[in-house]
Amino acid sequence: MCQVDEEYNGLLERKLTPSVSKKCFKCKESTAVLIIRAGDAFCRCCFKEYFIHKFRAMLGKNRVIFPGEKVLLAVSGGPASSSMLSQVKEGLSQDAPKKLRFVPGIIFIDEGGASGQNMEERRWAVAQMELVLRASNYPYHMVCLEQALDLPVSVLEEGSSASDKPQTGPSYKAAVDKFIQANPNQNPELFLENAQIHLSSLSMQEIQTEALQRLFASVRTLTAKEDLLQTLRQHLILHIARTEGYTKVMMGDSCSRLAVKLLSNISLGRGASLAVDTGFSDSRYGDVVIVRPMRDYSSKEIAYYNRMFDVPFICIPGLDTKTPDRASIQRLTESFVTKLQMDFPSTVSTIYRTSEKLHTACPPQNTNRQTSDKCLLCACALDTKAEEFSAFQATLISEQLSQRRGPGLGTAAAPGPPPASCTGQRQCCCSDRGQKRGCGAGGSGCCPTAGEPEMLDLQSLLCYSCRLTIKDMTTVDTLPQYILSEAERRTRRSHMRKEISEFLLEEEEDEAKPSSGSHGPRDGQ
Repeated sequence: MCQVDEEYNGLLERKLTPSVSKKCFKCKESTAVLIIRAGDAFCRCCFKEYFIHKFRAMLGKNRVIFPGEKVLLAVSGGPASSSMLSQVKEGLSQDAPKKLRFVPGIIFIDEGGASGQNMEERRWAVAQMELVLRASNYPYHMVCLEQALDLPVSVLEEGSSASDKPQTGPSYKAAVDKFIQANPNQNPELFLENAQIHLSSLSMQEIQTEALQRLFASVRTLTAKEDLLQTLRQHLILHIARTEGYTKVMMGDSCSRLAVKLLSNISLGRGASLAVDTGFSDSRYGDVVIVRPMRDYSSKEIAYYNRMFDVPFICIPGLDTKTPDRASIQRLTESFVTKLQMDFPSTVSTIYRTSEKLHTACPPQNTNRQTSDKCLLCACALDTKAEEFSAFQATLISEQLSQRRGPGLGTAAAPGPPPASCTGQRQCCCSDRGQKRGCGAGGSGCCPTAGEPEMLDLQSLLCYSCRLTIKDMTTVDTLPQYILSEAERRTRRSHMRKEISEFLLEEEEDEAKPSSGSHGPRDGQ
């Protein structure tokens, strides 16, 4: 029977404390130096082999990157992306047992203008990153986020994939054998061109920096700011990849980061695009495919590897630096997952394994579909084409009714008949699509809602989550010009399609009809 005076604390603590003096569970010889999970104790050599093997196994299992392809590594300076760069450099070395066979390049985006850093802090971060990138001996591209404001409209268009190779096992093996036979002694490091593109002078970008600051100042919440920053970053990376001829882009998203991204995207209304946002490959852009080879690594494994093998990384402040847990949805989700992981070590792995089973709800876009079927900002399939009596449509109708204003609201005009412009005596100026921006200028428009036509037109081209981001903006005039120009083009095209809809044949109905025209509706005419 248990006694009150008996002491069990010392014995229990000795049993629960993990011991690192035991042997490595893999080689059974060397002394373990770290414990990743319960029972997984590694020595130094076995942990390095385990870490390297996981990276190459991820690339070899999916077989997305073919030999000789140009791959752009998105390096932000953090632990995950720096570890990814180290793994690529290790795989391209001469003594690698299973050598990587693609041609790498690096891109670094200076986001100091969006996060509020001064010029001295930005120059210091750029100088530190340039030392790291120069030591890799790979072509690197250092660009400012301000350059995203001057991107061409073509960045929002879906590119056609130039590779017609099937992604099957035999074709991939045949491509590897052909590459080895053509280049028996050639190392990808030897034919990398020294094409460094340095960061342009920051003093010459004051106008662009002010425009970028006005853009993020027009966003009310930190949640929308982080979402907008992610969109601009993706557009800038996509533009550099297309300009320099890269067909793949490697992101350093770890397992822990993807677990946070999965839950935060659900909270933001991106449930329809979870599969492409958290999967290994993302082909929403067509000609450029985004891959995530670090998605099997936890943040703990990455931190151990960087510390043990001296992988350099730089901590650069971001939008959410030194912010409280409830500052944004992304920050709150990260805090929730991190604290839950401390008490339940299988939290991140459970969320991550769930993301592997997800498939997109919308069908993949093909060449026959129009670009307008995709979201203007994130390029995902539009999830707003719901049924007539759905909850989304009810919310949309309620929002439109709440924003509608009567003829006398906001003015002190005496009651009387409506103006001639709205009684049908002459056509409303809003019917002219080319003059729609002029309607309501200075409060003298003939339509009560003419003061905010851009917001309504822009929202019709966005998915549900991007609509929420735009709603948090005080004005859409601060958006980059390429986004506004593409929105106007899609709006005009949609209006034109509605006007000639009576003379168009629906594609689905046309395919469903039999080849013979004996039973067509026009037989009796």
